[in-house]
Amino acid sequence: MNSELLAYSDAVAEARSSGAPIVALESTIITHGLPYPQNLETARAVEESVRSAGAVPATIAIFGGRMRIGLSDEDLVFIAEAKNPQKVSRADFAATLAMDRVGSSTVAATAIAAHAAGISVFATGGIGGVHKGAEASFDISADLDELAQTPIVIVSAGAKAILDLPKTLEVLETRGVPVVGYRTDEFPAFWSRKSGLSVPLRAENAEEIAAIYRMQGQLNLSAGILVANPVPEADEIARNVMSGFIAAAQDAAEAKGVNGKAVTPFLLAHIAELTDGRSIATNIALVKNNASVAAKIAGAIAQQAAGE
Repeated sequence: MNSELLAYSDAVAEARSSGAPIVALESTIITHGLPYPQNLETARAVEESVRSAGAVPATIAIFGGRMRIGLSDEDLVFIAEAKNPQKVSRADFAATLAMDRVGSSTVAATAIAAHAAGISVFATGGIGGVHKGAEASFDISADLDELAQTPIVIVSAGAKAILDLPKTLEVLETRGVPVVGYRTDEFPAFWSRKSGLSVPLRAENAEEIAAIYRMQGQLNLSAGILVANPVPEADEIARNVMSGFIAAAQDAAEAKGVNGKAVTPFLLAHIAELTDGRSIATNIALVKNNASVAAKIAGAIAQQAAGE
């Protein structure tokens, strides 16, 4: 990739020079996941979670015709207040840059940019996946294909619970993506710690995940690694409680004819209304938790590389 397309914040540039661990963060949660000013407060809090765990945060966004790898606080404010920014995935990454549009990075776009910048670990809330009814709509997130072809560790609270989780896990297995439960045998369901689905692999600490990542590289396997990290128990909303809210939101989306990239933001916003904001509080808690775990994994990767 043309290095001129990458613009590093001062903190990230310094971390790259010193070999300090870096954690990439998406920006779609800022532009499409939360309302202002809660989005800005959350972005700052998630970055602080990374710093507190010993790594440097690199929130990724697109503006000024360049991929921004790490944002200053002024940049965070700009993204948080942006009007109608492009929600960028692989398919529209080039167009957003070429047309000098403001864009926020989805999981797929963040993985692309982070890998181009030499960042090994990325924290998000929950990945996209196979939408319910995909056998008719073919609505499957680009996140899954990106995980299959971009060697990066993505720490998430599983996949968003509005999705078809069994089919999402099947696609990940077919694409050769290791799914590793972080201190859990069960795949988390975003707001809920349990989904009723098993994870194929389990790791007890950051060092084990770092070793898996490094072995993937030694085997020249192109896939990334999905680390499934359950939301803290104190912050979760039980699966049997969430299922009713999710069903109601999906009925509303179908009635309004919502489709494509608009589906996930619509469902999340509708669920937030139905839960009186509780789903948002859980979302924020799990993102901060994922950021902390991601920082530990980034640190372990750096430490293992230094010990060679």
